[in-house]
Amino acid sequence: MSTHLAEPIRQTSSASRTSAGLQPVQLDITGMTCAACAARVEKVLKRVPGVDSASVNLAMERADVAFNDNVKVDDLVAAVEKSGYHAFPRADDIEARRAEREERERDAAREERHTFVVLIVSALLSAPLVGQMIAMAAGASFHLPPVAELILAAPVQVIAGTRFYRGAFKALRGGSANMDVLVALGTSAAFFYSLYHLVTLGNAATGHLYFEASAVILTLIVFGKLLEARAKRSTTAAVRSLMALRPESANRLTETGTEVVPVSQLRLGDLVLVKPGERAPVDGTIREGTSELDESLITGESLPVTRTTGDEITAGTINGSGALTVEATALGEDTTLARIIRLVENAQTGKAPVQRLVDKVSAIFVPTVVGIAALTFAVWLGVGGDFEHALIAAVSVLVIACPCALGLATPTALVAGTGAAARSGILVKDIQALEIAVHVDTVVFDKTGTLTEGRPEVTDIKAFDHNADRLLRIAASAQSASEHPLAHAMVRAAQDKGLELTRPTKFEARIGRGLVAEIAGQPVAIGNAKLMDELGIDHFTADNMRRDLENQAKTSVMVAVAGRTVGVIAMADQPREGVADALSRLKAMGIRTLMLTGDSPAVAHAIAEGIGLDDVEAGVAPDGKAARIEALRAGGATVAMVGDGLNDAPALAAADIGIAMGSGADVALETAGITLMRSDPRMVAAALEVSRATVRKIRQNLFWAFIYNVVGIPLAAIGFLSPAIAGAAMAMSSVSVVTNAGLLRRWKAKV
Repeated sequence: MSTHLAEPIRQTSSASRTSAGLQPVQLDITGMTCAACAARVEKVLKRVPGVDSASVNLAMERADVAFNDNVKVDDLVAAVEKSGYHAFPRADDIEARRAEREERERDAAREERHTFVVLIVSALLSAPLVGQMIAMAAGASFHLPPVAELILAAPVQVIAGTRFYRGAFKALRGGSANMDVLVALGTSAAFFYSLYHLVTLGNAATGHLYFEASAVILTLIVFGKLLEARAKRSTTAAVRSLMALRPESANRLTETGTEVVPVSQLRLGDLVLVKPGERAPVDGTIREGTSELDESLITGESLPVTRTTGDEITAGTINGSGALTVEATALGEDTTLARIIRLVENAQTGKAPVQRLVDKVSAIFVPTVVGIAALTFAVWLGVGGDFEHALIAAVSVLVIACPCALGLATPTALVAGTGAAARSGILVKDIQALEIAVHVDTVVFDKTGTLTEGRPEVTDIKAFDHNADRLLRIAASAQSASEHPLAHAMVRAAQDKGLELTRPTKFEARIGRGLVAEIAGQPVAIGNAKLMDELGIDHFTADNMRRDLENQAKTSVMVAVAGRTVGVIAMADQPREGVADALSRLKAMGIRTLMLTGDSPAVAHAIAEGIGLDDVEAGVAPDGKAARIEALRAGGATVAMVGDGLNDAPALAAADIGIAMGSGADVALETAGITLMRSDPRMVAAALEVSRATVRKIRQNLFWAFIYNVVGIPLAAIGFLSPAIAGAAMAMSSVSVVTNAGLLRRWKAKV
């Protein structure tokens, strides 16, 4: 795993948060109970003068705000506090964020324990009332004494109802209405109506009391809130597990030995000792030692990976049986792990376009439901119904309506899906990348380093003067200034032979054609026919050699010295493991596969046939790749471009969505919507599969959330649902949505 992943991750996430001239801030919001709360907080933040945009995520309890220089963070916090909720600026440092998260989790655990106690007490007190309901439904004439019903229901109304009364008061004080208002109104109506009957009629009120409705509604909703909280916590497990990867201390090597210091005290260039079984505290380069590293939570690779002197190591990976001495090259927020966490968090707080509709509905949901309940009450009285039936129908409408399910439908699925993807080594930039990925019907691959290993080896050296070593020495000397994979192959071959290389005094890369250089005063050109034609060099003899070699799936280049071709060097690059399986899976998804490469047609077609590509276009220059992708899009295709090299960046940017392989250049990763943390072609299919699964869950959740309210409210209004059943349905609606989203946590990349 290469540490160069860090920079593009930082740049992409930052760019996605704010526009030029605006400052971003992330606020943790507490006190929200439903989508109406989130909509209220978002509306309040947007009203602050100088705020350009605000987005509130209910599942993550977070607000992302962009504002100009005239706004202070304290102004944003004050606005949220005034609306009845609490806001805290999120720390920038990963250690501080981890401490904040741990504190919130401790608070949440305490709240869960409290809720559990409230549930047990409420359930025990409600049990006799439920027994009475069951007996009556079975035809028995059993009734508890009215005073006994009051004694059982009153503590439930106080103990379980306090949270809803408090939430309703805060919401109304802030000028909004939320789910707590509906619950407080509905249960209070049932309770106090029954209390009125008891006071005025005494024992004659038997059979006309609804204490059981208020008690059972509150108990069921508290139960639903407990299940919802636990399900929500499971969907956000990915970021928690990533944050837990980084150790708090490190073994720093000094002149006198080893000292244990906090990770925050380390500096670039420090040497740290990573003992067997420990996690790496920094990104760095191994200076001494060999071991196997568990990188599964970073890259999704299940098997340990061998690392030795000179290799790079990523913070958070678990060391195997060998001790390693590592030189720190990235610390704190600059580590790959920190940037992965930021990328995942930013992706999880995004909003799908359909969520904007949900936000609008949520903003008017509670007032609308209260209006429907009032209308239900009036209609029942108007058509001759008695007061009791009218009241019970209105109460049922109040308690069955649930904005929570609507608010949780999208964010919980997004959090669970992107979290599962991250655990498999797939980093999704934002919700837009997910939605585009769902519609991809054409995947375009670069060849070198993407479909192939990217480490070609010299196979043939055809020197016209039969002096192969001399030809290789000239070519390798010229290529020693190049970063191209073919250049590395020639340099490695020369070094293996012990040839002495000469650094070029002049060097110029000709993109898509080759290079020109000067070695010991002589001009040298290495490249394809286009380069030779451009330089006016005859290459007839070399062409015949090249054709024979390329028919064997070998990439060949011509070498010219002082204006004359002196030979041909051929190299072969093996297809990556699993590439045929990857292409097969893409085809099964109905996706066309295409390879664009600057290599010769003979080599490109030979490789394409061997791995099962649908189509191949060879001899395409880097700018030509971008133009070809634009042509595909103009023809109606939704295109994903997969690449990892410097010359892939224009094509990645030109595609509907760019998918960058983890071993690629920074500029390629910077322009990608999806980053694969390891260079396995099967991860491309996996990325599209998890995108489809996540968007499918979002649609399922929104469908059921809307249908639930569309069907449930009318049924309650016409008297088909009792308040207790309506309360149970309300409690279960949010639980079902969150649980359905949580099923995504089971997803794993098939690699």
